[in-house]
Amino acid sequence: MAPQAVYIHIPFCTHKCHYCDFTAYVAKGQPVDDYIQALEREMLQTVQECPPGAIRSIFIGGGTPTVLTPEQLERLFSSIRRYFPLWEDEMEFTVEANPETTDRQRLSVMKKGGVNRLSFGAQTFREDLLTKIGRVHSAADIRHSMELARDVGFKNLSLDLMFGLPEQRLADMEEALKQALELKPSHFSVYSLKVEEGTLFHHKLLQGKLPLPSEDEEFKMYQLTRKRLEEAGYHQYEVSNFSQPGLESKHNSIYWMNEPYYGLGAGAHGYMNGVRHSNVKGVGEYIRKTEAGRPIAESYRESREERVENELILGLRLLEGIDPERFYRRFGQSLNHVFGPVVKGLKEQGLLTCNHGRLMLTEKGLLFGNDVFASFLGEATL
Repeated sequence: MAPQAVYIHIPFCTHKCHYCDFTAYVAKGQPVDDYIQALEREMLQTVQECPPGAIRSIFIGGGTPTVLTPEQLERLFSSIRRYFPLWEDEMEFTVEANPETTDRQRLSVMKKGGVNRLSFGAQTFREDLLTKIGRVHSAADIRHSMELARDVGFKNLSLDLMFGLPEQRLADMEEALKQALELKPSHFSVYSLKVEEGTLFHHKLLQGKLPLPSEDEEFKMYQLTRKRLEEAGYHQYEVSNFSQPGLESKHNSIYWMNEPYYGLGAGAHGYMNGVRHSNVKGVGEYIRKTEAGRPIAESYRESREERVENELILGLRLLEGIDPERFYRRFGQSLNHVFGPVVKGLKEQGLLTCNHGRLMLTEKGLLFGNDVFASFLGEATL
């Protein structure tokens, strides 16, 4: 199956957030123009090796893609159109944007370049908390960026929020949701903080200087989020994602449906022809490697066991669950044959259920999703 989705990583930021473990570097002094040229080389090499289908989703993430100058953005969009045939009528073209780097000129260039969806990293609306997690924008910047985007002509806008942040209270989450809903985005992604190794937050945690909410408080924040967004007319379609009807993220859905996609740029991951790969992370190393070939750090061909595991682990993140008939078409064996005992056990624990023939998480399973997903590892009968 030819990939129909493209992920492009821009690893540059104005400032690195305290919780971030993504491939990201402060942009000042970085060879950004050389990086854009290296991306063009990787695009050419990749489509020569694995020709694309009609592309129905492009996602430019980071880092902060909106640190690129308008001229650099124009060059990037031109390269995308040169190497990837776009399914114009149905295509979703998303760019991640931070409020402090989103101005009218950049927005106009993105609109002209075919971008039709923006994902703003708001995270919270509490001013001191924004500073404590390393964000450099204000709540006013979030509102201004959304207004400006709409004024330029963007209609499909997504907001990222976080919960479980240091010193964050349930009342803070309530207020963040209230202010976010006033902006009327079409989509929300709401994630709990995960403290990753190598981050400033991890260093503080080891020192006992990271005052995180309790697990019970985190659960309450998540349940509050679900309740408030549902009341406001947003449909929860995935563990962490909510949208107005028909405006679910097409790009992320490709990941959850375990379909192939191109991954381009430093630190990017891709999945093509049954092979998963990750690119080198260093900007200089990435540029050098594209001069000789694809800048791959690691790659492996998925085993059949890994494929069926990923089908369950990714697919169960969607609230509509997994279609057993689709599973059979993809693998030639029934879901019950491959994972029958695991599914039976999870149903008995009240974590999974069948509804309209589909296997899906229960309300309890939604709260303990990671435990459910881990249950499938190493348990396939093939």
